[in-house]
Amino acid sequence: MKELFLLRGLPGSGKSTLTNSIGGSWVEADHFFLNEKGEYTFDSSKLKDAHKWCQDSVEKIMNWDVMVNRILVSNTFTQEWEMQPYFDLAEKYGYRVYSLIVENRHGGVNEHGVPEEKLIQMKNRFQVKL
Repeated sequence: MKELFLLRGLPGSGKSTLTNSIGGSWVEADHFFLNEKGEYTFDSSKLKDAHKWCQDSVEKIMNWDVMVNRILVSNTFTQEWEMQPYFDLAEKYGYRVYSLIVENRHGGVNEHGVPEEKLIQMKNRFQVKL
């Protein structure tokens, strides 16, 4: 069975750590900001490009000649509409979608230095579909 996991949560919640535990082909918008040496250099003016790159990368994986059974995307996905492109890709390529909300109940750290003010904004706009 082909599966697409969308891991949602605030920075520091453990999305990246969980993707490593689940295993599979992993993509996230933050990967766009890694340079050749693997160093993270965030540029907010390129955030839209990073999310487009992430969506395109997922589609490339889904379209490979060798079938990939499990793809994981770990982004904040605070709003429902942010996941829609991935739902559309899953339908197009026959993937079952799992949306997982990752909570920081383990004392995880915000490794990318997102300011507290921004974390509060993200938390306040986080949508959950029941």
